[in-house]
Amino acid sequence: MESDAIHPDAANPFLRELGVRTVRADASGSEVVLALSGRHMNRWAIAHGGVTMTLLDAALGHAAREVERPPGDMAVDRSRGVVTVDMSVTFIQPGQGILTAYGRVLHRSTTMAFCEGEVRDADGGLVAKALGTFKYLRKLPLGRKVRAEVTHVPPSAADS
Repeated sequence: MESDAIHPDAANPFLRELGVRTVRADASGSEVVLALSGRHMNRWAIAHGGVTMTLLDAALGHAAREVERPPGDMAVDRSRGVVTVDMSVTFIQPGQGILTAYGRVLHRSTTMAFCEGEVRDADGGLVAKALGTFKYLRKLPLGRKVRAEVTHVPPSAADS
């Protein structure tokens, strides 16, 4: 197992469980790779859409978080993270074999990053495209509970 000081996904149990490997995550963008196996497939023996979306989410999220990192520097900055606010995916063709997702930042503000990305197969075929919005936050201590604020009015109260 590689150190999480080298690969940002090593600190993410979900990505680690899937077998996702980060090749690049710096100011130039990001690149993540997954060699598909049976556990990643749907009933038609192609990549499950959720796997493809996870690759895109990881690639775009890495690009957003590392937008200020010099190219080639893969050390993990634990002072801030990003959360996905919105992501739309267009599936173009089935994913098979080795999939590579690329992410880049289109625009960044103080609190948000707007990103785009794509997944390609080993032959360079375009599997999917995505646009995503990510919010910057400082990292929370492990185990800390995050409470959601209720900002809606329950339907019964609105009817009164």
